[in-house]
Amino acid sequence: MSTTTETLQQSLSDLFAPWVQSLNLKIERFDADSVTLRLPQSDQLSRVGGMLCGQAMMAAADTAMVLALIAHFGEFRPCSTVQLSSTFMKPLSDQDALVTARVLRAGKAMAFGEIDLAGANDGKSVFRASTTYAMM
Repeated sequence: MSTTTETLQQSLSDLFAPWVQSLNLKIERFDADSVTLRLPQSDQLSRVGGMLCGQAMMAAADTAMVLALIAHFGEFRPCSTVQLSSTFMKPLSDQDALVTARVLRAGKAMAFGEIDLAGANDGKSVFRASTTYAMM
């Protein structure tokens, strides 16, 4: 299977739960080891003061890493999140988020990655995560 923006976008519909699909994530760009998604600003994903909630950030981060693994392998391989260690650095308000997931190392049994979430308008990082996945 050839990885394209369209196949990655279709993977969001085919592989993820309806509530993840409701995040309305869009593929911005990708290469052989990374994917950047746009997480649109939404009142449904905001908490007091219009700040993007942490739960949405973590769900978008985990989703982006699965798509980065698809880009890395050239196809979907079943996997399961083993660890997602996150740091919330500052609030994000009144702008979309760009979620960039990068595969650091991927083998037959395990994969490791890092994720950065930044404001789409100002480019400032607001969330970082490191991840480990078990490859099934």
